[in-house]
Amino acid sequence: MTIELDLRLLRHFVAVAEELHFTRAAARLYLTEQALSRDIRRLEEQLDLTLFTRTTRRVALTPEGERLLVRARELLALHDRTIQEMHDADRPLLVDVLAEGHTPVRVLYRARERAPRSELVARFHGGMGASLRLLQAGQLDVAFGRTEGLGQPFPSEQLLRRPVRLEPLALLLPAAHPLAGLEEVPLAALRGTQIDASAGNESAPEWVDLAVRMLTEFGAEPSPPHLHAAGLDETVRHLHDHGLPILTLGERLVAPGVVVRRLTDPVPLYPWTMAFRRAVRHPGLDALQASAEELAEREDWLRPPPNSWLPEPDAAVFGSLPQPTPEDEVTRGPAVPSVDASP
Repeated sequence: MTIELDLRLLRHFVAVAEELHFTRAAARLYLTEQALSRDIRRLEEQLDLTLFTRTTRRVALTPEGERLLVRARELLALHDRTIQEMHDADRPLLVDVLAEGHTPVRVLYRARERAPRSELVARFHGGMGASLRLLQAGQLDVAFGRTEGLGQPFPSEQLLRRPVRLEPLALLLPAAHPLAGLEEVPLAALRGTQIDASAGNESAPEWVDLAVRMLTEFGAEPSPPHLHAAGLDETVRHLHDHGLPILTLGERLVAPGVVVRRLTDPVPLYPWTMAFRRAVRHPGLDALQASAEELAEREDWLRPPPNSWLPEPDAAVFGSLPQPTPEDEVTRGPAVPSVDASP
């Protein structure tokens, strides 16, 4: 004999099982108590089981009811998630990629190739600080950036995150600057030099935190807070107007008259992380994660150089990554430590 479970009746059963009170369960379901009692009897008849023992003072689950409650919750959760996924798949996935020319844009473009029927819409909020508020408010689905140094713990009850890349940092310099003549700039060469660390950028406190940590540790001077230039043209104008080297990412767009020089001895790293809302179920999100994994494997994004520097707070997220050999241990500034973490 085949029994077809009615999900509506199962939902009503779960409400009674959780409340253990028909009046409260009926109010929760916006039903009359009589209608709810009728539905529970109908479910018991379909299953040919007694699910509750009822007296004038008490409602309790039978052993059969306790077993059904476990499965009923699983079935309803799967049902609700399936419906949500079907609706989510038809809407655009909103992705903050920080700015043009950076690592997240490459991940986004590859994801669009993987999932051509999904609409992935880029946003440019300029920092994880700004994006995090939108993620928590449900106004953004995915964001890329550093998830430490935000002035608050990462909200893991709402969001998930995965490491994407350890990207070397660099300096953006006028072509005529003395440091521009070097192929790479040792961190020791920055001692006593003022570097533009984008201080004052409220959209990206995580970047400012990393920059100040690194520059201070290696004897450079972070520039005072100032209005943050947005976009390549404005950044170049700011560079020429103020003349200070600007801390930047190793992989970025450049313009005529400026150069990018990687920092070294040790190589400071920016920990790119993808953060996304736990509730999101979308083929575009699957494509983003697969694309990040593909690029990381192909280009060795997640293997830190032997002589590298990473802020201590980021070790919990990236601590399980491959480590340098003992012969390559950095002599100053921590490499990525081996730390157990569950990001």
